[in-house]
Amino acid sequence: MTSSKQPRLGRPPASNSADTQERILAVARQSFAERGYEGTTNRLLAERAGITTGAIYHYFDSKREIYLAVDRDVGRRVFRRFREAEAGADTFVAKFEAILEVAHQMNSEDPSLARFLGAVRVDLQRHTELSEVMGVDGRLRDNAFLAAMVDHGIATGEVAPAQRELVLAFVRTVLIGLTDAVSDDLVAQRAAIDAIGALLEGSLIHPAAN
Repeated sequence: MTSSKQPRLGRPPASNSADTQERILAVARQSFAERGYEGTTNRLLAERAGITTGAIYHYFDSKREIYLAVDRDVGRRVFRRFREAEAGADTFVAKFEAILEVAHQMNSEDPSLARFLGAVRVDLQRHTELSEVMGVDGRLRDNAFLAAMVDHGIATGEVAPAQRELVLAFVRTVLIGLTDAVSDDLVAQRAAIDAIGALLEGSLIHPAAN
């Protein structure tokens, strides 16, 4: 009698290698976002990807290597969209607003991206095997893309040179806050983005009358 259950894949032929690796990264991103580094096992990833546990080692040497590969993949996805969004804007404020909008759009399309980025900051505090490689503060600490956006604001006269580090800290804090605080609620994230936009444009808070 032939079983109707499909067997999991072992070592795939070369033609399927790229597809299988992409599938592993996708299920790993979901699992790390949901369960964190500690709660995710190679057995779980193999089951979700539809392959044997041993087949994972055809692509990755360890769970840490999978985690780092997911982190690189998420970084590429996010900052590619950020660059595309800000490229058509002329001012610092317009560039910042553009990446906030695309952050909301990405969160609508695939919530696992923001959830993974939020999980990374927790995992780095708990696992030295990750923080030794990635740094304890995560990807946004010294990101050249964000620094270039602030420097553009200096060039346009929107940002005073003396305020560069303060503005850069503000940008980082906003992006981390959108990820960690409101990425699970699209309505709340939309309200936060609208509030940040109003603050940038000077229409949210006004000096108190004397």
